[in-house]
Amino acid sequence: MHLRRGLRGIVGNTDGRSTGRPVMHIYCKRNAPRSKGRIETLSSITDMQRRARQIRGSGGSIVLVPTMGYLHEGHLSLIKQGKPLADHLVVSIFVNPAQFGPNEDLSTYPRDPERDARLAEETGADIIFAPDAAELYPDGFETYVIQTNLPEHLCGLSRPNHFRGVTTIVAKLFNIVKPDFAIFGEKDFQQLAVIRKMRRDLNFDIEIIGAPTVREKDGLAMSSRNTFLSEEHRKSGLALYRCLEEARRRVAEGETNARDIIADSSDVIKAEKDTAIDYIKICDPETLIDIDAIDRPAVMALAVKVGNTRLIDNRMLLPPGGKAR
Repeated sequence: MHLRRGLRGIVGNTDGRSTGRPVMHIYCKRNAPRSKGRIETLSSITDMQRRARQIRGSGGSIVLVPTMGYLHEGHLSLIKQGKPLADHLVVSIFVNPAQFGPNEDLSTYPRDPERDARLAEETGADIIFAPDAAELYPDGFETYVIQTNLPEHLCGLSRPNHFRGVTTIVAKLFNIVKPDFAIFGEKDFQQLAVIRKMRRDLNFDIEIIGAPTVREKDGLAMSSRNTFLSEEHRKSGLALYRCLEEARRRVAEGETNARDIIADSSDVIKAEKDTAIDYIKICDPETLIDIDAIDRPAVMALAVKVGNTRLIDNRMLLPPGGKAR
C-alpha cells in the first residue's frame, strides 16, 4: 500500500457542487491488479463489469473519463487530471445516438478509434471501454433517466431529448464501470450541472469533478466538432470567446445589466459570416434560470451555429468582490 497525492483544480463538494477552490487530496492506492503492456480495450458490458469487479474486489479504485471519441487536448487534460486519483483510469468512447436529434450530426460525427487508443494510452489511460450501440441499447430497450428542470434551459430548449440521452448513458456508464470518480469538462456547463444533479438525486456513490475548459491558442474552446470548421468559419467562431471575455471584463468592472451584455454580444456574433445564434444567456450557475442583474456570480453561456457546425462556450462572470461557488 502506498500514498498518492493529486492537486485538483476544481473539485466537487459532497453534494456534487464545484467549490471553485484548489483542494489537495491524498488517496490510499492499493496493489490492485493492473494490466501489463498495451492498454486494455473492452467492448462488452459483461467484460467491463467483470474487470471493474476485479479491480474493486482487490481494493483498487477507478476514475472514469466519459467521451464520444475523436480525442483532442481537452479530453487528454481530463485523463491527466484523473490519473493521480485512482489505481485505474477508464476512458469510455461511445458516440451516443440517444443524445442526438433527428437532424443532427450523428452520422458525420468524427471517429478515429485507432488514433483514440494511441492517444489515450500515451496519456496514461489503463482501459478503453468502447461498446457499440447495439450493446448499450439492445432491441427492446425502453428505460431512460429523465430530469425535469435543468434540461429545460440553454441547450435543452432547442434539443428537447438531448439530456434524456445524456443522463441515460452516463447512468449506464456509472453502473457498468463502477467508478469512484468521474471527470467531465466544464465547456459543457449544462451537462455537468445535469450530471451533478443526477448524482445527488439517484445517490450514486461517485465524486463528480469538473475540469476547466481547454482552448486553442486563439481562444476557441476545444471540441471534436472544430474539425468541421473552415478557416473562415473558424474566424467567425472566435466571436464567442471575444464576447465572453468582454462580458467578464465588464462585469468585473461593475456592469450589472445582463440584457445589455447579451444584446451587445448578439450584435458582435451576428456581424460574423455564416453565424446563427441559438442562445446567449446569463444565468444562475446552479438553477440555470436567467438573471437580469449580475449582482452575484453568474454563468454566461452561448450556443451558435457557424456554417453547419454548432459551437458552445461559457464562462463564469464575477462581480467585484464576487467568488465562484
